[in-house]
Amino acid sequence: MNDSTLKTRFAPSPTGHIHLGNARTALFNALLARKNAGVFLLRIEDTDRERSQDSLMRDLLDDLRWLGLDWQEGPETGGDHGPYLQSARDEVYRRYYQVLESQDRVYPCFCSPTELALSRKAQLAAGRPPRYPGACAHLSETERALRRERGIQPTLRFRVPTGRDVVFDDLVRGPQRHASDDIGDFIIRRADGSAQFFFTNAVDDALMGVTHVLRGEDHLTNTPRQLLLLEALGLKAPCYGHISLLLGADGSPLSKRHGSRSVRQLREAGYLPDALNNYLARLGHTYAQDAWMDREELAAHFAIDRLNRAPARYDEAQLLHWQSETVARTPVDRLWDWLGEAVRQAVPEQVQGEFLEAVRPNVRFPEDARDWAARLFSDVLPLDEEARALTTAAGAAFFAHALAAYERHGASYKALVDDLKQRSGAKGKALFMPLRAALTGMTHGPELAHILSLVPPALVRQRLQACC
Repeated sequence: MNDSTLKTRFAPSPTGHIHLGNARTALFNALLARKNAGVFLLRIEDTDRERSQDSLMRDLLDDLRWLGLDWQEGPETGGDHGPYLQSARDEVYRRYYQVLESQDRVYPCFCSPTELALSRKAQLAAGRPPRYPGACAHLSETERALRRERGIQPTLRFRVPTGRDVVFDDLVRGPQRHASDDIGDFIIRRADGSAQFFFTNAVDDALMGVTHVLRGEDHLTNTPRQLLLLEALGLKAPCYGHISLLLGADGSPLSKRHGSRSVRQLREAGYLPDALNNYLARLGHTYAQDAWMDREELAAHFAIDRLNRAPARYDEAQLLHWQSETVARTPVDRLWDWLGEAVRQAVPEQVQGEFLEAVRPNVRFPEDARDWAARLFSDVLPLDEEARALTTAAGAAFFAHALAAYERHGASYKALVDDLKQRSGAKGKALFMPLRAALTGMTHGPELAHILSLVPPALVRQRLQACC
């Protein structure tokens, strides 16, 4: 990597399975890096020791690889800027805390959570934005010593300079200006000695050479704090871009009640990775063409100026659309792996290719293929309500004619249908639909010619006789 190389990053916390909002953030950063022949870095922000879990981190790495979001620098890959787990970077943070302490840019804060809550409440009641009032900013060494003697463990706060405007150009939202007087001194180290997000996130981005950060707009107010920190430390800040949040259809934050599931849950439900990538790449980002694309195409046509400021809304119907598009384009060998052993065992080997060609347009998930395998090859055929009504309405005579036509022409579709039409006098839907219902138990599905070819002759006869 040289000094001009673009480097993005994804920096999740291993406190739960990755959800769609985080997966989209990872995807956008990976696409931006790939588009510019850059580096996509993965960093694990596991400073929350109570909630971070090794098992969740392993699942996180596995889910990212499943999505095809391979990182060029980070855990299990390596690089020149490790370690890539923040829990292993305490010595790094300690050095930079000392830099700030030597400049008197930080101070210990002994305020309790109760005191801080009361202060926020009073400020809100007075119509002022809540920010730290600076109660500990000018304590003497004697006053600090007395508090420590009482067993109070302090946090460490950064002194925000007064009377400043923090100005930066957001990659998505354009020029931003924040008054430092509205920020308030903020915590960069917790009372238990662990590093706080504002600090570790900014320091690591700078030390790891990250040049571009795409993250959710809920981090927008964090950016001026982090820019002030990096300025005080003499470290170079990345370019920040704050993408729109994901909302449910009702405009509220996306949650389980909107049908949202984690990547792992979607994976277990049978979704394919390229379906999620095609869907997520269009949530808050527009492409000139709304056609299915592979990962290289998604990256080639990704552009920061196509990122939208307006919130993006989760639509499961769209996700299902991209799932169907992905199934239609998945190579046969990968499709069989995805469908699983149960489908392979249910479909006779000699017709497996024809089976896939026939049912692929009607399959979104492996269970769909399992259902069609059972309907086409199993001795037991359940008829849904509509199919039962159709076969009853067609009558025994129709199926007697169908059986006679089948005995004469076998699976030769055109000859059989022409013969049945002449024998029964039925045409159009009255000809095709009862036949489909009797052979598959449903009124929709693969082409009837494929069905006749796939269903074993003994089963065709058995099913037609059952309706006579």
